Amino acid sequence: MTKTVEFIFDIVSPNGYLAWYPLREITARHGAELAVTPVFLGGMHKLTGNAPPMIRDADVKGKVEYSMLEMRRFIEKHGFGKYRLHPQFPFNSVTFQRMLLAVEGEDRIRLVETLLPAIWEEGMPVDDPAAIGAMLAAAGFDPQTLLAATQDPAIKQQLIDNTEAAVARGAFGIPTFYVGEEMFFGKERLGQVEELLA
Repeated sequence: MTKTVEFIFDIVSPNGYLAWYPLREITARHGAELAVTPVFLGGMHKLTGNAPPMIRDADVKGKVEYSMLEMRRFIEKHGFGKYRLHPQFPFNSVTFQRMLLAVEGEDRIRLVETLLPAIWEEGMPVDDPAAIGAMLAAAGFDPQTLLAATQDPAIKQQLIDNTEAAVARGAFGIPTFYVGEEMFFGKERLGQVEELLA
């Protein structure tokens, strides 16, 4: 029976970008399927009382600096030389998350792999419909259809439902992974995900 790794995902998370490619390699190595569940991280934070680490840990001496050190180590280990913190970070990701819900299966994976480099390597303006449309069209998506879908009440509700369901299962941030009922949080847990798949 093929195992599935579910990735609770929001494009706004830099750690979501950093976890994506190693996770793809891990699932490929073990013949596992990758399922992406789009959520809204801002809503998740509101529901859980969580906050971005640089805000949450701002008053803890040395902790933010150490987190940055660990991020640099991870980037170097995995060769993420193209990664750049987005100039508009933290940005509102709700439009992108709704787009992800408008497609399924391999198309959702392909859309994630279109969005990640555009946002986290090229710094695409996240509030420029023309830039977003051009990026989508270049990847073979229909920009008008995807952008229209972001205003579909059913898709809006699905994003709310996904977010609430993820929190109900214990998720509080991105990246969160599930293998069966086992939850793992953070890119630093990818080794544990692989151990379980093995």
